[in-house]
Amino acid sequence: MDLRSDTVTKPTQGMRQAMANADVGDDVYGEDPTVIALEATAARLLGHEAALFCVTGSMANLLGVWLNTPVGGEVLCDERAHIVRAELGAHAAYHGVTSRTWSSPDGVARLSQIAAMVSEASPHLVPTRAIEIENTMNFASGVIQPLDEVRLISGFCHDRGLGLHLDGARLANACVATGVPLADYGRLATTVTLCLSKGLGAPMGSILASSGANIARARVERKRLGGGWRQAGVLAAAGLYALDHHYNRLSQDHRAASAMGEEIRARAPWAIAAGVATNIVVVRTGSLSAAEVVSRAGGQGLKLSAVGSHEVRAVAHLDVTYDDCVEAGRILGAILSGARP
Repeated sequence: MDLRSDTVTKPTQGMRQAMANADVGDDVYGEDPTVIALEATAARLLGHEAALFCVTGSMANLLGVWLNTPVGGEVLCDERAHIVRAELGAHAAYHGVTSRTWSSPDGVARLSQIAAMVSEASPHLVPTRAIEIENTMNFASGVIQPLDEVRLISGFCHDRGLGLHLDGARLANACVATGVPLADYGRLATTVTLCLSKGLGAPMGSILASSGANIARARVERKRLGGGWRQAGVLAAAGLYALDHHYNRLSQDHRAASAMGEEIRARAPWAIAAGVATNIVVVRTGSLSAAEVVSRAGGQGLKLSAVGSHEVRAVAHLDVTYDDCVEAGRILGAILSGARP
């Protein structure tokens, strides 16, 4: 059982057939009909004027933050945000963007905390140009950002002239879990991403959505970064298939992850700091190191990710069953039952 991430899924037979039958052209020339269709569909779903198909979520985030934050400006985000923890410093290295972070024990972004951090332009302080939030919050057990709080943050950004970037790598999970349409979150942000290669099960690709003018700029910068691609319709077809066939089934992953969490909690009640909101279970390992837990679980056929020195992560996805996740919870719970909190 490979629960390291929901990125490990293989294309289904139906998705492979859609890819094989895709109508393609040269996307750098803007001539790939399947890419065009995917971008139009994604823009509509996310409540924006236009969208851009990118190779990865990291590239889509890199472009989104860049659109909001000029060289020398700062973006504010959670200290566990993917853009500062898992994108290898790309925003600073390529676009001259600095970052400052807040700490939220539960991973929920709150305006009351964020507003106090904003810096105006001055000869002394780096000016805040954008705020970034992540939905769901990967390293906070897939917690969902409440729509009402995102509305408050969006209104604040509008009033203060700040950009708002929404890293929606697993936004589909948040929306399936809450019943909130993608556009209700998406239109609140200046720029928003949606990953197709996580729970939705495409082999690669993420969407960046924004205004038409912003996406035109991002298309040029994507090429500058080496992200222009040719007959990408083969991959876009997988994304369209994922949106059509794998969106609603995300609720199955949520149920499986919740059951896994309950099995762990039954054996090591201290190991899970928060409830399981979507498809991610982040587990504290107590007196055992994360590396040791990963090794011991691997010896029993269970692959996990170490996401800290004493934290591991398990992620439910379409290539594992409910019963697989229950068994994974039993294995991990048994390992942790002998550890000290």
